[in-house]
Amino acid sequence: MDITYEEIISDIRKRIFKPVYFLAGEEPYYIDLITDYIEQNVLPESERSFNQMVIYGEDTTVSNIIEISRKYPMMASHQVIIVKEAQVLKKIDDLLIYVEKPLLSTLLVINYKYKTLDKRTKLFKLLGNQGVYFESNRLRDYQIPGWIDRFLMSQGIKSDPRASAMLTEFLGNDLHKIANELNKLIITLPKNKPVITTGLIEKNIGISKDYNNFELQKAIGERNILKANMIVQYFAANPKDNPITLTIASLSSYFSKLLTYHYLTDKSKNNAAAALKINPFFVRDYETAATKYNVTRTLQAISLLRIFDMKSKGFGDMGSEPGDLLKELVYKILHL
Repeated sequence: MDITYEEIISDIRKRIFKPVYFLAGEEPYYIDLITDYIEQNVLPESERSFNQMVIYGEDTTVSNIIEISRKYPMMASHQVIIVKEAQVLKKIDDLLIYVEKPLLSTLLVINYKYKTLDKRTKLFKLLGNQGVYFESNRLRDYQIPGWIDRFLMSQGIKSDPRASAMLTEFLGNDLHKIANELNKLIITLPKNKPVITTGLIEKNIGISKDYNNFELQKAIGERNILKANMIVQYFAANPKDNPITLTIASLSSYFSKLLTYHYLTDKSKNNAAAALKINPFFVRDYETAATKYNVTRTLQAISLLRIFDMKSKGFGDMGSEPGDLLKELVYKILHL
């Protein structure tokens, strides 16, 4: 079973150390959290000047890392060697020589972002026995709202479901960026009301709570022509902040989920939420949309979105403005 971030941090808090921590994967957020935690918590500050070293992959070699790691700590029980940007190191498999017989008084941390080890190699297999191999994978977009909720709950803060959806739509799946924005919001929260709302996001991050892709898909799902047109007009006037490619991608995902909803035999809230990979709070939006767009209309909407996606990229279009394309697209969907 793969080791988790929580398990690694729990062991370190209990002073249960491994001689090698190989931290890899496409998602740098947890790699950096573990690295920073080890850097700040394993050794007392008085011991760090002699027994803690941070080096960078572009400035060293695997042979040099092994040589440093084999030294004994000075007047301390452990030394900590942290290798940042280790993904640029050449011949990383040569680390096997050290991993076979690591020095137990050394904590060697390999910060190997955006890459992973080949799981067929001897180095990978040995790390599971002699140390820790942690792989941090990118979260999918549908997992982000739940991650935001857990991040806030860990600090005793709640989030309006629409607020989590807004942040996901605007910030994507970059956990570093999301965590930074959430920390900014937390600072602004009144002590007597620890809830992240769409209004708070609009005030402090600059995302409009009324004019965004999430609200557009909701307006289209309700066939609210006035609201949908207002949002499209806003997007057309602010194309840099609201690129048509992202809007089309958002609507494509929405109608694909609506199609899935149509074919569910069990449309109960929890089952639908699990099938669509959404918060149960939003199931009612799909219930409403399903009454406005039957299967045929849903398929027609998906077809329109594919056509206009190509047009927005210059295929089959003679240079229409993105705002004009979006207006035409939304008009056609609303009048299916």
